[in-house]
Amino acid sequence: MPRRSHNQEEGLYESTLEEESTFCFPLPKSGANERMITERTIGKKIDILLVEDNPGDVRLTMEALKDRKVLNDLSVVGDGMEALAFLNQEEPYTNAPCPDLILLDLNLPKKDGREVLMEIKSQEHLKHIPVVVLTTSSADGDVLRAYELHANCYITKPVDFVQFTEVIKSIEDFWLTIVKLPQHRASHV
Repeated sequence: MPRRSHNQEEGLYESTLEEESTFCFPLPKSGANERMITERTIGKKIDILLVEDNPGDVRLTMEALKDRKVLNDLSVVGDGMEALAFLNQEEPYTNAPCPDLILLDLNLPKKDGREVLMEIKSQEHLKHIPVVVLTTSSADGDVLRAYELHANCYITKPVDFVQFTEVIKSIEDFWLTIVKLPQHRASHV
């Protein structure tokens, strides 16, 4: 049975596909609040906000976006309260960029992803930002509720490392190269 786990003390993330297939790599040292800028060859830089509390999934997403064709600036926050502070440019995120795309986990500490999605889509200065729900839940109720809250897309995270990487690459290919994203609006402040 496929499974994912991470060991905070050893700083390792492990993904086991089958008994003979285990991928293991180091976790980011600086924690959930990371910023990664990766050079790309197509168009303008795209700002992406990843709202994810699992350091292993953060690392997988960063790896999947690395060496891709679109210039992106990935900001990461680890809970729902941080996400809203980032999006509303509150301390300590007063200079945070307005993201072009949000990748949102549902099961977050402090403020649930569903609540974050509801707040994003109810705020005039944020509701234009596409939100891709990227979560482990495949429950019909979660899918329905996310779309009722105006999620732009709902994707269940695969537990397999290679499949997870392919999902992130597919998100990038669709949302960052095919879809025309709205221009940044004036700041709400």
